[in-house]
Amino acid sequence: MDIDFEKGGGLVPVIVQDSVTMQVLMLAWMNREALEKTKSTGKATFFSRTRNKLWVKGETSGNWLNVVSIKADCDSDTILLKAEPSGPVCHTGSDTCFGEKDRDNIWFLQKLDKIIGDRKLKLPENSYTTALFKAGVDKIAQKVGEEAVELIIEAVGKRDKEFLDEAADLLYHLMVLLKHRDHSINDLAWVLEERHK
Repeated sequence: MDIDFEKGGGLVPVIVQDSVTMQVLMLAWMNREALEKTKSTGKATFFSRTRNKLWVKGETSGNWLNVVSIKADCDSDTILLKAEPSGPVCHTGSDTCFGEKDRDNIWFLQKLDKIIGDRKLKLPENSYTTALFKAGVDKIAQKVGEEAVELIIEAVGKRDKEFLDEAADLLYHLMVLLKHRDHSINDLAWVLEERHK
């Protein structure tokens, strides 16, 4: 990635986007040193034009921007930084510097998929997901079946909350089963997209 810092007098704009929700979080600036520090630490580091120095997002608030990817635009004079925020991004306490909520619920499924994958890898104590992975595929598949039956029962009833709760339980257990088999919710999306063509 060869960024043209000279065009902007040593600085380039950086568009920061949530890697899960794809929400634009903020606009900041980087010089060459900030970009190198961002790459080496994995924490978004910018150049403050008002303070005339580098600053690491989250160094005072603890609301880090954990870098997922860094890309240049077609002119190599703007950076798109995708990150996982560890809290509100704006100094005002807002999710974004544009006063928008960083929540598109459908994207939460990808976040949940990552959490389930992390549980499978680390097997933390006192985690229901860990208990499922330790119990094995038979137990996980059994839970998927049980939740499917409970969803069917609620589907013919008239209680919306209970219906949605059971649907969520089924989806969660299905995601655990997928992860146990080294697949993800994204794999299902690819299958559905292929069928749609």
